Amino acid sequence: MNWTWFHRLGSPPSFYRFAGRLAPWLGGLGLLLLAYGWYAGLVLAPPDYQQKDAFRIIYVHVPAAAVSLSLYVLMALAGAVALIWRMKLAEAVMVATAPVGASFTALALVTGMLWGKPMWGAYWVWDARLTAELVLLFLYCGVIGLNAAFDDARAGARACALLAIVGLVNVPIVHFSVEWWNSLHQGSTILKFGKPAISADMAWPLYAGLLATYCLCGHAILRRAQNELLLRERNTRWVRELATELGGGARVS
Repeated sequence: MNWTWFHRLGSPPSFYRFAGRLAPWLGGLGLLLLAYGWYAGLVLAPPDYQQKDAFRIIYVHVPAAAVSLSLYVLMALAGAVALIWRMKLAEAVMVATAPVGASFTALALVTGMLWGKPMWGAYWVWDARLTAELVLLFLYCGVIGLNAAFDDARAGARACALLAIVGLVNVPIVHFSVEWWNSLHQGSTILKFGKPAISADMAWPLYAGLLATYCLCGHAILRRAQNELLLRERNTRWVRELATELGGGARVS
């Protein structure tokens, strides 16, 4: 198998240009899917027979919660690649993913609290899944803090990678917590094998919102990775050539 494409994409200048071409498409597709998903879910979908209109927060909460786990796995995998093969691109992707993942984890927690108030009578309970999701947020914040604490970007990336890999054990705890322990949190609705637990007119907007969230996250991570590469490679030839291509309008310092 020819792996030339992989090595070429792993080059910072090649990835920078690839990300610049892909990011707008992901962003545009994400916005279109989000517009459909939110309109169909928040306006067109019928009320739930038990939760009434309170269930509609699912169209924000479920995609945010799903993405919070997926991005942590991506961050940990990028950290492993950075540790094993010392790839600058992997370091940049790992560092770029952490703030995006932290934002969606915080969104999942906040929307979960807002949903929990009418369902449980309280904004917060020390439920297994809520607690594990909070730990996930702390892990993201730990990676962000570690990266900022080091003057040497590569040393900081190694420390971040170790924390991300160790924290990976929390991901299955978040996902399977409702099955392993008695939990107030409801089980999976659509992210499971078999037929979804909700009707199609409720499920399709949720699928669209989930895909939209992944697209928008991809856009954000690609753009942040581009910025991280520019910062780390600011004294290299390709960055100076890029600044020249942009007519001298780009200044990296």
